[in-house]
Amino acid sequence: MKLLLRCDIPNVGLAGDVVEVREGYARNYLIPQQMGLEPTKANMKSIEEDKRRAEEQRRLRRIALEQQAEKMRDVEVTISAACNLEGRLYGSVGPREIAAALRDEGHDVEPKQVHLPDAIRQLDTVTVPVIFADDLTIEVKVWIVRETSADDLEEEAEHQTDKQEASQDRYRYSPGSDVDALETDL
Repeated sequence: MKLLLRCDIPNVGLAGDVVEVREGYARNYLIPQQMGLEPTKANMKSIEEDKRRAEEQRRLRRIALEQQAEKMRDVEVTISAACNLEGRLYGSVGPREIAAALRDEGHDVEPKQVHLPDAIRQLDTVTVPVIFADDLTIEVKVWIVRETSADDLEEEAEHQTDKQEASQDRYRYSPGSDVDALETDL
C-alpha cells in the first residue's frame, strides 16, 4: 500500500516521502497514529508544513549529535568487573555497561549506539566505536579493570594455595599409616 509519511520513521522513510508499506502496518499503526496519509493531491499540498518541520528537526538533531560527538572526542571510561586470577571476567561487559559508564561521565549515549561485535570477557583495553549517525562515528577507549583490591587478591591466592596443598595431602601415601589401620580392621 502506498502511503504519504507525515514524519520521519526509521527504516521506512522521511516526512513527505511516498513509500510502499504493508497494508496492515499502514492501517493498524501508521494511519491511526497520524504518521501517514493516503497520497492524494490535497494531502500532498497539506503535508508541506509537516515536511518543513521534519527538516528543521533533522537539522537540529544533527547539530546536537555533532556537538555531542565533539564533546566525546578522546574520552576514556573505566569499568570495574569481577574476575578470576587469570583476568577472565565472571560475566561480560557489553554495550549496555559501556553506555552506562559513559552516562555516568555525563555523556548521553544509548546502548544501541555502542557498536561492540562481541562482549568483552577478560581484563583488557578496547577501542569501541560509538555511532551517532551513518557518517558520524567516534571511538571511545574502554578500560576493563579488576574489581577487587590487592589485599583481596592476595587472600584469594593464599586460599588457592591452601586448597591445592590440602588436596595433595589427601592423596599422599605414607607407609604404615592408613594401610596398617585397614589391616587391623580385617
